Amino acid sequence: MLEPKVWQLTAGSAVLGLVLAAGAVALAGPWDSGQRKAERDWAAAQGRTGGAHHPGGHPGKPAPAPSAAGVLDELAPPVESLSAPADLPDGLRKTLGPLLESPDLGPAPAASVVDVATGKQLFGERADRPMAPASTIKIATAVAALSALGPDHRIGTTVVTADDKAKGDDKGDDKGGDEGDSEGDDKAKGVDPTEITLVGGGDATLDRKRLRALAEDTARALRDRGVHEVALRFDVSLYSGPREHPIGPNDNIAPVTALMNGQGRLDDSARDSFGGPAPRSGDPAGDAADVFADLLRERGLKTSGPPAMRKAPKDADRLAVTYSRPVSALVERMLTNSDNDIAESLVRQTAIKAGRPASFAGAQQAVQAELKEQKLPVGGALLRDGSGLNRHDRITSGLLTALLARAADPDRPELRPVLTGLPVAGFSGTLQGRYTDADAITGSGMIRAKTGTLTGVNSLAGTVVGPGGRLLAFAFLAEKAPGPDTAQRALDHLSAELTS
Repeated sequence: MLEPKVWQLTAGSAVLGLVLAAGAVALAGPWDSGQRKAERDWAAAQGRTGGAHHPGGHPGKPAPAPSAAGVLDELAPPVESLSAPADLPDGLRKTLGPLLESPDLGPAPAASVVDVATGKQLFGERADRPMAPASTIKIATAVAALSALGPDHRIGTTVVTADDKAKGDDKGDDKGGDEGDSEGDDKAKGVDPTEITLVGGGDATLDRKRLRALAEDTARALRDRGVHEVALRFDVSLYSGPREHPIGPNDNIAPVTALMNGQGRLDDSARDSFGGPAPRSGDPAGDAADVFADLLRERGLKTSGPPAMRKAPKDADRLAVTYSRPVSALVERMLTNSDNDIAESLVRQTAIKAGRPASFAGAQQAVQAELKEQKLPVGGALLRDGSGLNRHDRITSGLLTALLARAADPDRPELRPVLTGLPVAGFSGTLQGRYTDADAITGSGMIRAKTGTLTGVNSLAGTVVGPGGRLLAFAFLAEKAPGPDTAQRALDHLSAELTS
């Protein structure tokens, strides 16, 4: 016999799958940026790390995988039933009010519950009041990034050179001698090492494995040109403004730079996966350049002195490039693990796309402008960062549910990773250890939601299959909560009630 949690997961997943297919996905085709496809894209991208410079574009950049044929179309209900407004049973409406008044949620929590298919608000309490969202702001970060960049966009990290010796017409290369003789001749002639630059593109997921592949491609390109010694520089000029988050040095986020390795983590958490607090380097870019220099030496290249920070020349030729996973996969990972480094990277990529400075201020302007262009209710919103660590962030519960409803819009399939990236209650990400109490267990496996936690601030926003089999979006924001554990249990109880 199935264990209770397994049975709930099986039943919940089946119902949720049918409702999503009926209410949004079946009308839009398959999810082109769901978690399984993102994993396939990631696997396919591992070996695509560029090579020699090719003028006129980026031929090494992986192309998006084609969409699969549509499935489950026959399960879609009549269009009339999707357009008909849903409603909450009177009993449930009466239940939510008293639960929202729990002292565990502080003096004036906010709530919004919306029918995803129609966008109609079914329940609201202070839904238009701007409040500190904590990490639920990452839902806004995700929608803005996917809208501006597209789900298939990848972030590149490149190695370039403007040194004539690294081009194919190096007349000083002694083709007749061995590598040792050529190097000796260069030194005898007073030839300086070839200068190359590691250019950070803002990929917060760059790790040693991909740096190793980038070093292999770089060494191959240089050997093909008869180069055996380099002076390594690194360029982080893509980002501007303060590197430190306003929260200050913190285990939850590294200094925000355009180049880093393993998110600047100083423990073993960078080896296999990211997410969660860890000691961080004060100089992630310099550390990444040091790692890259070591990898070049392992491949037979000599380096002249330690890496130095310097902006790459404008006329530099590309030697090699490595790309991140698609933005769709980055969004899912950010939401599931509440990854602050990815969040700050994505809002800066949004700013770059909009032609604004890739800084905290530029990102705020770009994200708010993108959401406003999408005609979302951004009144009163202050998005001071992409991660939600800034206590001066403000957002409404009504905006959060509008963002979630927009992500389920059949006409906006590029936003679907916002839904597929949400943790599953009791099973994954930041919800893995929650929904265990008797008054919240009904939500286990049935709810997908983004969490938010700062001192005195607790929030929860996500989706659930509600009464009548309709997909609901909900958002609950609490400030001045007396304790995080009791506040989280109260939020879990509130959202679990929506399943009945």
